[in-house]
Amino acid sequence: MTEKRLISAESVTEGHPDKVCDQISDAILDDLLAQDPSSHVAAEVSAATGTFMVFGEVSSEGYVDVQAKVRDTLRRIGYTSSEVGLDADSCGVLVALVEQSSEINQGVSRLSAEQESAASREERYEAQGAGDQGVMFGYATDETDVYMPLPIYLAHRLAYRLAQVRHEGIVPHLRPDGKTQVTIEYDNDDKPVRVDTVLISTQHDPEVTQAWLAEQLKQHVIDPILDEVLGSKVRHDDYRELVNPTGSFVLGGPAADAGLTGRKIIVDTYGGAAHHGGGAFSGKDPSKVDRSAAYATRWVAKNIVAAGLAHRVEVQVAYAIGVADPVSVNVETFGTEIGVTRDQIATAVRKVFDLRPAAIIDELDLKRPIYEKTAAYGHFGRVDVDFPWEQLNKVDELKAAIKA
Repeated sequence: MTEKRLISAESVTEGHPDKVCDQISDAILDDLLAQDPSSHVAAEVSAATGTFMVFGEVSSEGYVDVQAKVRDTLRRIGYTSSEVGLDADSCGVLVALVEQSSEINQGVSRLSAEQESAASREERYEAQGAGDQGVMFGYATDETDVYMPLPIYLAHRLAYRLAQVRHEGIVPHLRPDGKTQVTIEYDNDDKPVRVDTVLISTQHDPEVTQAWLAEQLKQHVIDPILDEVLGSKVRHDDYRELVNPTGSFVLGGPAADAGLTGRKIIVDTYGGAAHHGGGAFSGKDPSKVDRSAAYATRWVAKNIVAAGLAHRVEVQVAYAIGVADPVSVNVETFGTEIGVTRDQIATAVRKVFDLRPAAIIDELDLKRPIYEKTAAYGHFGRVDVDFPWEQLNKVDELKAAIKA
């Protein structure tokens, strides 16, 4: 008898303490980029009961009111009262932001502002090295329309819907903190065939019964998302529903669990279906290849799959600090390539994509305030916002490069 192959992935809502910190970090980044697109930012946030600390390194011509940014973010999420565990207007905010190290900064760009304005594109691309060493990964698969693994895609959609029904009052008595998790059964051909388990843990008012909450979530969150995403393609008529398995979730957010920027990296990417590099994303400007190269490799992988060259792809890239050209670029197709070899795909990638940091920033237009929306519900495969690394603008070039 063949064992069922089950794969799970989780997501968290915007009110989860780690995601609160991610959103504050990226809100600070966006504010600075809006004023000075060349800002260099590494903003970290930690959260505990009633207290936030914002720390890190910034080099920018802009100014951000950190206290106001923290409180505005908390209000938007819904932390507006001590009854829910956190009041945006009365929590403590400590700030310890310092100037970026000159040694790091000199590795990022060897041109002055005047030299950069007069330089050719090729000169700029060669002059801007990677902001740090590191290894980054991007992934894509054709098992969903958005080229994401089904477990993480469903988990994100459920988490987003959970927040939506709270904000819109569709399901009363919900509070900001929450988690989702989805388990999918796959067949021997690595195709998703059935939803096995849906788990939702959500903060709520004390008067709520768990039976009522489970019925409300099934009606307004789980079934609508499963029907919309899966249709008749994947069975979801006999899944197991788990809601607040401990029996109660009244105290949540930073009052129940400390938060920290960059602690939900697998939630941010592919739910464990692909590797993750050594760095988190939120709070970092695009000169940090931890972020920009992870976006670029997703862009590469997605275009490969959309071009019909493979069913699933993982792209790995590595950098040395201060050096523009990647140390290595590796394309893995897991034996799923279609009518071509893996080597042909890798050669086509090198012809079509320039993965030097400045080239990535230019091609994807990354010096814009677009990052706060990435900080909850995933950086990839989103349907509620249009991120540049999700565009399929290199499909024809890849096909042409394969034929050349």
